[in-house]
Amino acid sequence: MSFSAAHNLAGRKALILTVSDRCFAGTQTDLSGPALQRVVLEAGGEVLGLRVVPDERDQIAAALREAAGAAALVLTTGGTGLAARDVTPEATLEVCERLAPGLAELIRQDGARQTPFAALGRGVCGVAGSCLIVNLPGSPGGAENSLRAVLPLLPHALDLLAGKTGHEG
Repeated sequence: MSFSAAHNLAGRKALILTVSDRCFAGTQTDLSGPALQRVVLEAGGEVLGLRVVPDERDQIAAALREAAGAAALVLTTGGTGLAARDVTPEATLEVCERLAPGLAELIRQDGARQTPFAALGRGVCGVAGSCLIVNLPGSPGGAENSLRAVLPLLPHALDLLAGKTGHEG
């Protein structure tokens, strides 16, 4: 499958949500959100915005609901580990009606090729309305590699969520 066929996000709108107390407070620069933006743009997608929220479940869930109403794809980075304040998966589960566990499994499987710590990631992927939400690790490299691992699947997934099932007619 060629890059253009497998990785084409042309016409697809995405929002990127960085979950980080330090980035929200301005004591650390968000590098992961911009890294994800570059990948989406390389794949032909449109990034409607990058937003930073603290590691607060209610604020993450509210930001996810808002983003899911505006975009076909929401990428989160951060808050997926085992630390007490890592609550991105719980907020995502609160917002999603259905899960896409194969995507999260693929992210962890691919991450394990880079580091054994990938197995500690708790990110989930799911559907809120017609929007796909994908939790990615917080490190810039982990976020980018994880997005690239699932990127070939995203055009088809987004088509299905948009009602293009190939069964019309």
